[in-house]
Amino acid sequence: MRRRLAPLAVLVASAALLAAPAAQAAPVPEPPAVKACSTAATSLAVDRVRRPVNHLLLTLTNDGKRPCYAYGAPTVVFDDEPAVTGILQDSVPQAVVTLEPGDSAYAAIGLSSPGGPRGRTVHHLSSWLANRKLQAVGDPATLALPKPTHVDDSAFVTYWQSTPDLALTW
Repeated sequence: MRRRLAPLAVLVASAALLAAPAAQAAPVPEPPAVKACSTAATSLAVDRVRRPVNHLLLTLTNDGKRPCYAYGAPTVVFDDEPAVTGILQDSVPQAVVTLEPGDSAYAAIGLSSPGGPRGRTVHHLSSWLANRKLQAVGDPATLALPKPTHVDDSAFVTYWQSTPDLALTW
């Protein structure tokens, strides 16, 4: 008799499952879209490096609670000069640098070349971050430069890189 009840129990359980309305899975909320890094949720620091000579390292750290993208290269202006520092096009990374909270991106600033023209001493730099269209946005961060800092017209800045070593390759 037990053998006859087992197939009957399976049949009844299967019918109950088919008749019951399908349970809906709770919708999974989509994570917020990753936005461009802004000076409101990041900090910038500038430091002299031993190698290569005539270089500074600009460090962007995500102080926020969400990831952000470090698009393109920082816009850099020394003192109150009317022109921005040129971007070294050869330094384009393979991908946009994504900064999780607490992570950093790095850009090298080449200050001068041997025998460079029109050299001058500078005291601070202003830097803007870029949006996805690579336009400078938001308020600039103004940073005091290590003393003395000498630049000439050959100065450049690299694109944001994921490590200091990659940034200082240029």
